[in-house]
Amino acid sequence: MELTKRKQNILASIVDGYIRTGEPVGSKSIAEKAGVSSATVRNEMAELTELGLLEQPHTSAGRVPSQEGYREFVDALMQPETLTEAEKLTIDAMLAKSAFDPERLLRGAAKTLAASTRYLALSTTPSGADAKIKAVQFVQTSRRTAMLIMMSSAGTMKNKVFHCDFDLSNEIMRIFFRVLNERVTGRDVAEINRAFVQNLAISLGDMAILMSPALAALLEVALETMQTEISVSGQMNLLFYPEYKFGGARRVMDILERRELLTELLAGKQNRTQIKIGTETGQNALAESSVICSRYSVNGRDAGAVAVIGPMRMQYAHVA
Repeated sequence: MELTKRKQNILASIVDGYIRTGEPVGSKSIAEKAGVSSATVRNEMAELTELGLLEQPHTSAGRVPSQEGYREFVDALMQPETLTEAEKLTIDAMLAKSAFDPERLLRGAAKTLAASTRYLALSTTPSGADAKIKAVQFVQTSRRTAMLIMMSSAGTMKNKVFHCDFDLSNEIMRIFFRVLNERVTGRDVAEINRAFVQNLAISLGDMAILMSPALAALLEVALETMQTEISVSGQMNLLFYPEYKFGGARRVMDILERRELLTELLAGKQNRTQIKIGTETGQNALAESSVICSRYSVNGRDAGAVAVIGPMRMQYAHVA
């Protein structure tokens, strides 16, 4: 729809005012900023209401944006905010400790987003369903225990500590490393199932008894690598918004427990930020919410997402 410059300015002012205060915006406050009469602003507001971009609560003479009004604002009127140097330094400091651990980094990203936006934030780790095994490492942790570490092409690194009924030596650790890297490196993670491990054990002959604890650990980390983990932070933030009273926050949390709904909600093109407003989310529980989601890639392949969920009167320019 084509809006005049004045209508655009008035709509943007109402969206901005309502986001900041949560209160309907009246014509007088806008008229003072725009340098026109209140009557002119009221006429423009009435036309914007007819266009479906504004709504008028029954108890107020002011206006609030409709879902369509927010969409027009996001698509055509919003000026994205750039982070200040101080904000960049704060974010870097919050993420620095986990910079070399991809999964910890994603958990840290959710916490950082929740803290900086004051909304609910979440992140998903890459699924290893289509990943390949890059390497298998071993670290001896005690006389009879060791840790198996599997690195995948999806950027994940899973580990499992296993116990042996015999003392571990450097020679045994080298055998573990050589056998598993020869047999599984380069394979799809999805291949490492129970049948594969059983067949591998049979092929090892007498060495299977020695290798059995490591093989069990291999199967467990492969299954974990296949799964997508979800980190959620800032649940309590939602309780500070009146939109989530009367069970609204609980309904949002219910969606986060349903993996199939969450997968659909976070779907989109890789390396793109997508804003879903109200019913655009496809979830009745989010009819009064907005979701800003950005998908990331690993080695050029779509891997996961980071997202923010908050009320429809979200600070889009700051978050996006």
